[in-house]
Amino acid sequence: MEENNNINGQHSSDEPLHDVVPVSGMYENWFLDYASYVILERAVPAINDGLKPVQRRILHAMKEMDDGRYNKVANIIGSTMQYHPHGDMSIGDAMVNLGQKDLLIDMQGNWGDVRTGDRAAASRYIEARPSKLALDILYNPQTTEWQLSYDGRKKEPVTLPVKFPLLLAQGVEGIAVGLSTKILPHNFCELIDASIRHLKGKSFKLYPDFLTGGTIDIEEYNKGHRGGKVKVRAKIEEYDKKQLVIKDIPFGTTTTSLIESIIKANDKGKIKIKKVVDNTAKDIEILVQLAPGVSPDITIDALYAFTDCQVSISPNACVIVEDKPLFTNVHEILKINTDQTVDLLRQELEIRKGELLEKILFSSLEKIFIENRIYRDIEECETWESVLETIDQGLEPFKAQFYREITQDDIVRLTEIKIKRISRFDAFKADELMRKLQEELAQVEHHLANIIDYAVDYYQNLLTKYGKGRERRTEISSIETIAATAVAANNAKLYANFKDGFIGYGLKKDEFISDCSDLDDIIVFRKDGRCVVTKIQDKVFVGKDIIYAGVFKKNDERMVYNLAYLDGKSGRTMVKRFNVTSVTRDKEYNLTKSEKGSKVHYFTANPNGEAEVVTVYLTAGAKARKKIFDFDFAEIDIKGRGAGGNILTKYPVRKVDLKSEGKSTLAGTNIWYDESIGRLNRDERGIHLGNFNADDKVICFYKDGSYELTSFELSNHYNDGQIFSIHKFDPEQILSVIHQDGESKVVYVKRFVIETMTVGKAFSFINESANSKMLHISVASEPKVKVTYRKKGERSKSQKELSLADLIEKKGWKSIGNKFPIQNISGVEEIAVASEEAVGAAEEASTVDPHVLEGLKAEVQKEVEEEDLSKPGFDVGSSIDLDTDKSDDEKDQLGLFE
Repeated sequence: MEENNNINGQHSSDEPLHDVVPVSGMYENWFLDYASYVILERAVPAINDGLKPVQRRILHAMKEMDDGRYNKVANIIGSTMQYHPHGDMSIGDAMVNLGQKDLLIDMQGNWGDVRTGDRAAASRYIEARPSKLALDILYNPQTTEWQLSYDGRKKEPVTLPVKFPLLLAQGVEGIAVGLSTKILPHNFCELIDASIRHLKGKSFKLYPDFLTGGTIDIEEYNKGHRGGKVKVRAKIEEYDKKQLVIKDIPFGTTTTSLIESIIKANDKGKIKIKKVVDNTAKDIEILVQLAPGVSPDITIDALYAFTDCQVSISPNACVIVEDKPLFTNVHEILKINTDQTVDLLRQELEIRKGELLEKILFSSLEKIFIENRIYRDIEECETWESVLETIDQGLEPFKAQFYREITQDDIVRLTEIKIKRISRFDAFKADELMRKLQEELAQVEHHLANIIDYAVDYYQNLLTKYGKGRERRTEISSIETIAATAVAANNAKLYANFKDGFIGYGLKKDEFISDCSDLDDIIVFRKDGRCVVTKIQDKVFVGKDIIYAGVFKKNDERMVYNLAYLDGKSGRTMVKRFNVTSVTRDKEYNLTKSEKGSKVHYFTANPNGEAEVVTVYLTAGAKARKKIFDFDFAEIDIKGRGAGGNILTKYPVRKVDLKSEGKSTLAGTNIWYDESIGRLNRDERGIHLGNFNADDKVICFYKDGSYELTSFELSNHYNDGQIFSIHKFDPEQILSVIHQDGESKVVYVKRFVIETMTVGKAFSFINESANSKMLHISVASEPKVKVTYRKKGERSKSQKELSLADLIEKKGWKSIGNKFPIQNISGVEEIAVASEEAVGAAEEASTVDPHVLEGLKAEVQKEVEEEDLSKPGFDVGSSIDLDTDKSDDEKDQLGLFE
């Protein structure tokens, strides 16, 4: 029975009562202690030096062991364990991670590869020592705050006296209890520039930069604050028409994980590829071989949408400030680190000043002691006290010149001077030493009085010593949002059972509609005049008597539906043309005017707004004289989905049949080119290329002297860094080109029209020899240019205006052209010409005053001249300035800072 009571938690009356311990209070304290330990001692870096405890202890152990030679990492790990109460594996992993950032550790051996994910060799095989940068910015025992190690046997730094925004340069990621931190790495040179700008009271901007390169969109970075976001992309280019090449990868991925994500997307049918080949060595190179008939541009977008070729990163700047976690941003971190650097530099100068004052004081004491032969006065002294007193009395006349009182320790040091030194004392050398010490002291005091200028010089010296090879690797650019449904490969087939009202990719025995993606939405129209949009599934019921089913594209204004239906309420037959641009999924929409009795007589879906002609047959009993007549849908306007439509006839209709196919009634599409992302768009972003109809094309002129015709599909990719200019293609347009032959270095001019009409293939229109280059191209009918050049034997530059049409007639596109009258060209600039139409219209008006006409001419000329000729797509052409000499102010304006 007692056993049962004990089992059930009951207390036997024969046993003594024990104290009850409240577990809840213990749990609360223990949890808070554990959370505080993880936050402060493991996961989150201190703002003072930007290091986690394990990193700080590794760097401290390396400095203690440093003798200029490499040390085995295994030995460094062992030394670090005197300070860090954790296992060797955690220390080794932290050290490898620290070394791969390529800032503080000089590595030897196989340390792995952050790009490929390859691990480092075992710690006994690899070696390390502090880098020169680390020795310059990390260590100074005189300005370091020390504490006892965990076992009390050693001293370790509370934080290292870092004189550089190290936290932002390295970046950090950590997960603690209840919070996390993620600070992205930034560019070494840009951080120094930002620190200098802060010291000078100027504003600055900071954006992440990754060792893996790639492209970053910083529009939502929000200074790295919690809630911000960046998009990072791999650099993907067309290797040829059958292969793509990935040259950079996003931060946080590896070539292995990237390839795995591509294979996974291919297995799921999101993209269609044949093979992925990893040729990464010194540089990243991943070849993606395309399946036959697959568009490279669509595949590039699909790689961004469905694989790790594009990732989204959410920064969260959390740091330890005075033993508490603080959420801040990278600008505040840089300001704090820069101000700390100034304070540390001040401390170092104060320490040096104190050392110099002491050296000057003792050198003066030594000189007085020897030159005034005070050492002879102590020969008669019999006690130590009398010796000290005698020396003190001998120094009495000179004490006023010292910056502090002479102590007994100073006198004791004088007694330690050896006779040999006294006998060889050289007053001239002593004075020379004193002079040098005084000069250095004056310099230190000058630096203290101008500490900001001193800090700026310190940072500029860091940039000079260590900035080479640390240029920005990640390109800052806008990244457009890619709709997954727009680029998903057609990995499914849509089937429909029109009578019973089922659609889906599992109805393989029913009627095939089209290829589609498993991400697509399907729009369905029924005979009762209703439509519904639903997600594609294996099999889904959408209502009986289907008359049309197809893939639904949101906001597609060029898809026009033509409908003739019987209005059940009035008995009239109505016609309408309408779009369906946006709907609520799985909600039914009535396309007719009434609820009951309405039915569809005729329906078509027209992807480009076509308007056909139909024949209408009335019933035999209809009272109308003409029982058969034609109707052209082009006669009515395109309206919204909910419009009732126009009356076709008030008489009963037997049937409506197609008579003839129609043409599109829609105007052409306005196309813009956004140079920031290298894409076409209809959203009025960038440069307006023109209004495009179905057969129109885009022409790109490249800096290497070639051109290429493309379609105006919005999925096209253009490498803006290689494009000279981009325009709507006009086959009658005469092009004017100035180019230099690579072999003879002679500059030529030529005028020609495009004769090749092959789309998607580049054709070179200048000499293809090495070093040949295009200097200028214009699409203006009467192009005029201002040429900047150097005359032979002259240092100053000259300028001359020329009309290219006067120099040469139109020739074949392969001709080399005529020799240009000016050589040694450093720049070519297009001169805008006033619109002949605008001036001509004014000249034809007889009522216009001549003075007003001249004013109009001047105004038109001024407006044209103010256009930005440097942007691709400007109608009169583009130009390149070959003079690369820029002033410091110009270089500053070209940087990232405001």
